[in-house]
Amino acid sequence: MRAIRKFTVRTSLPERLRRLETIASNLRWSWHEPTRELFREISLDGWRATGHDPVQLLGLVGTERLEQLAADDAFVARVDAIADDLDDYLSQARWYQSLEDAPESIAYFSPEFGITSALPQYSGGLGILAGDHLKAASDLGVPIIGVGLFYQAGYFKQAISGEGWQQETYPVLDPDGLPLTILRDPDGTHATVALALPGGRTLRARIWQATIGRVPLLLLDTNIHENDSDLRGVADRLYGGGGEHRLQQELLLGIGGVRALAVHAELTGAPAPAVYHSNEGHAGFLGIERISRLIAEGLSFDEALQVVRAGTVFTTHTPVPAGIDRFDVELVRRHLTGDLVPGVDVERVLALGREEDPSIFNMAQLGFSLAQRANGVSKLHGKVSRGMFASRWPGFDAAEVPITSVTNGVHAPTWTSPILKHLAERELGTLDTTRCDWGSDAVSDETLWSVRREMRAALVQEARERTRLKHERNEGVAPSWVDGLLDPDVLTIGFARRVPTYKRLTLMLHDRERLRSLLTHPERPVQLVIAGKSHPADEQGKALIQELVRFSQEPDVRGRIVFLENYDIAMAKSLYPGCDVWLNNPLRPLEACGTSGMKAALNGSLNLSILDGWWEEYFDGQNGWAIPSAHEHMGAEQRDAVEANALYELIEHQVAPRFYDRDERGLPLAWIASIRHTLATLSPELSAERMLAEYVGRLYAPAAKAARLAAADDARAGRAFAAWTTRMRDAFGRVEVRHIEADGVDTPPVVGDDVRVRAFVELGELQPEDVTVEVVAGTISEEGELRRARRFPLEPVRAEGAAHRFESAIALPMAGTFGYTVRVVPRHEMLASDAELGLVAYAKG
Repeated sequence: MRAIRKFTVRTSLPERLRRLETIASNLRWSWHEPTRELFREISLDGWRATGHDPVQLLGLVGTERLEQLAADDAFVARVDAIADDLDDYLSQARWYQSLEDAPESIAYFSPEFGITSALPQYSGGLGILAGDHLKAASDLGVPIIGVGLFYQAGYFKQAISGEGWQQETYPVLDPDGLPLTILRDPDGTHATVALALPGGRTLRARIWQATIGRVPLLLLDTNIHENDSDLRGVADRLYGGGGEHRLQQELLLGIGGVRALAVHAELTGAPAPAVYHSNEGHAGFLGIERISRLIAEGLSFDEALQVVRAGTVFTTHTPVPAGIDRFDVELVRRHLTGDLVPGVDVERVLALGREEDPSIFNMAQLGFSLAQRANGVSKLHGKVSRGMFASRWPGFDAAEVPITSVTNGVHAPTWTSPILKHLAERELGTLDTTRCDWGSDAVSDETLWSVRREMRAALVQEARERTRLKHERNEGVAPSWVDGLLDPDVLTIGFARRVPTYKRLTLMLHDRERLRSLLTHPERPVQLVIAGKSHPADEQGKALIQELVRFSQEPDVRGRIVFLENYDIAMAKSLYPGCDVWLNNPLRPLEACGTSGMKAALNGSLNLSILDGWWEEYFDGQNGWAIPSAHEHMGAEQRDAVEANALYELIEHQVAPRFYDRDERGLPLAWIASIRHTLATLSPELSAERMLAEYVGRLYAPAAKAARLAAADDARAGRAFAAWTTRMRDAFGRVEVRHIEADGVDTPPVVGDDVRVRAFVELGELQPEDVTVEVVAGTISEEGELRRARRFPLEPVRAEGAAHRFESAIALPMAGTFGYTVRVVPRHEMLASDAELGLVAYAKG
């Protein structure tokens, strides 16, 4: 029979080890190497058996082992030293505390958080990014508070059958056995939030808190007795179900999350967030709850909307429309009642999420409507997003669409192998591998290559163990060839990620005989380590996994290619460091960022990738290889053929020769030079600290400043801005550039001359201070489009009849043929972008 519930009995620690409980309950242990070493010393086998979970470990080892450790003065001293270090880490000022006028609190909403495999509340890159965001915030002292859902079964565990088919199981999680604490009211009962649902029903959720260093993470749990039995399962599985189930999850995350923050602030004295950051559109309803609260304070919907927008940041991660959550409009209308969000006109909300199909409510459109600042997650993805959503800002070129980009980063202390960290500490004096001089003679080529081999050997050993366990489960016994699976001295290429079709798991199988010859080459063999999960409902993705698994089982290649089941954080920590090359071959430009290659690079692995996501901006010819992309309009089969052949060519003629070209000491000097270059140049750039510092400087601080201005003095500025926005939208249609004059172009000007431009603009009910009138000038394409355009504002001079005269002198800094136009855009100190309102009037030719 199958258990439907489980509970955890925590161990009672000896008095001398009591501080272990504090150390284990703060998830800094998930990236702090001395703490992890402490737990490994308690029991290495137990550490591995519990999946690196110190809470479970302390319960597993038993009282005899704990008493033995309590009698060991040296061990107790280490516990105290690490506990003291944690206290210092939590209390000392860090980078953020040196900033002036920075927001006091920032709320970060995400549907998933990948902190550690001991807290399985993530499915893939979005969650891992969110986890790294919180870890970097802790290290930098950024006062973020995370908000998410507690999923009773997390994401599924993957097993691969003997036939190669993915099988999913959903283990029941006991939150009492996880590194979580419950948020309690003063009377000791668990604190809850409540959401009104259709039919007079109520959804309630209790609030768990995880502590990630200095950062609290609130997780809402619906599996409580106060809920009807069906509502207990609203947060049952990450991305489980669809339609109403998914909508209720997202209402809980957004609306319930804002309410949880209020409860947390009341119970702990924590400051209310100044900035709200929605990591993808799943949490978009957070803005509707905030609008409802402001309406209760006396603001109108439009006034509340402007105050909310000022302090909201929205990050989009999807480069394809199909990746956006969409709901039936009637389903949303039925849920967004006055009982759920008092004072809010549901039709106004539906308008914020409107897309071309009027029957669909679009969560990305809602995210953009409720956030004054938005970004993609790499430079290329920002460009793709500006093109995807350009229709929101008609009349503006895609480059002017107000979606910036902050390229993702990864948390180096989490993803850098302890083997490499200890090398840095031993030879370069620091555990921080992002700030090392990797070109230093202090690290010899022999030492660096030895460390790389050690990491490769660790991966080989783990791959054998995981494969052995899979066969023992499926067949009862593991075949003898598993003992020779992979080779610690063979060029190792890794590929691991989710398995949607655009990531092209099986591109490597396009020409199987070509791949077979690469894997079994007598002098320059290659081996592949592959992992990844397909969404349970994605039968096509599962078929791709099966196709690859079946190829890997063919007798002549099974020693050189392996698919490892149940890809998660624990596996990734040996997979990334153990690979010499990290492969990524998505359909360009469908990879928003692709942070797995970043994690590999932090360990000295070279990347072999399509120029997509982060690789498009960081590839420099020395840190790996760029797989040429076929034309985007080429047929799918033809494109796969072109890019697969390019992949084979690179491996055969460039990657493998560089790896196996050895000097008299057996060292691949060119390869080692690339390792040094990768570590030196990419480690700081790819770090989550760099990413978060960008968020603070470019998005959080400006949003906090705008939010303070909008809300001050009973939202005086916010109210005025809402009124101005309404007036602008009503009147801008009557703005017209009537006439343009230019002095100094009758004869060809020379470099250094000025051209004086005058524009006569009819403003209707608007005033000159409401608008910016500007010349937009640049080179001209064959189609007459402006390229590399620059903007030159014209100054208001005086009214002339029904029009206003604007003019300025424009310097000519370079020679060539140029074109120009004149346009009018709204101007207001609370606008974050000229394009924000989507209003522009151009001179007519």
